[in-house]
Amino acid sequence: MMRPTFRRILLKLSGEVLMGPGQFGIDPDTVQRVAKEIVQVKEAGYELCIVVGGGNIFRGIAGAAKGFERASADYMGMLATVMNAIAVQNVLEQLGVETRVQSAIPMASVCEPFIRRRAERHLEKGRVVIFAAGVGSPFFTTDSGAALRAAEMKCDALFKGTSVDGVYDADPKKVPDAKRYDEIGFSDVLSRDLKIMDASAIALCRDNNIPIVVFNIREQGNLLKVLAGEGVATIVRNGE
Repeated sequence: MMRPTFRRILLKLSGEVLMGPGQFGIDPDTVQRVAKEIVQVKEAGYELCIVVGGGNIFRGIAGAAKGFERASADYMGMLATVMNAIAVQNVLEQLGVETRVQSAIPMASVCEPFIRRRAERHLEKGRVVIFAAGVGSPFFTTDSGAALRAAEMKCDALFKGTSVDGVYDADPKKVPDAKRYDEIGFSDVLSRDLKIMDASAIALCRDNNIPIVVFNIREQGNLLKVLAGEGVATIVRNGE
């Protein structure tokens, strides 16, 4: 499969990626490894913005299932993403990469508010921008936040870093002979209910013609490989 060339990407990381081998929270060694991969991407000349989930600390929908009022639970989850964003920022800046965190929920003592034109200016100056707090409203996932920010930042693609190496027709952790796709269309993902992201995020990427590249972020060095068209991944995009 010949992948298109991308210059500006949005990297979506699940909060679970930052747990490393643990069951909860933020593993400093794992954050360090992921940050070093981001540094490699910057050094290769790509423009990069990031959205990090919060599932390693608190997941809104799980909290709602256990009795929390849904909107309150979602706001708690948004705050968890801010903690993760600051953790990633801290390590990136230790590695010499200028970084800005922008939150959809204003908290001026901690980070910048999300301002689209300011974020674009940061990217033009070579900074990494980390978007936190999802879309700033309950009932939306960080996947939707990633798709929205990718559209606003005019990204060439949305890269979703997960624990599997692409999109399968079934859960490869449960179905050993599940088929992996090298490429698949947005409409097929939606019609087959392949849960790589929530439906609103996929539809937003489809409508704005932003390809989604699904790859395994847990494999060391894989982000740069996939960007260079060498690593294993699935690209989801509009058909010709």
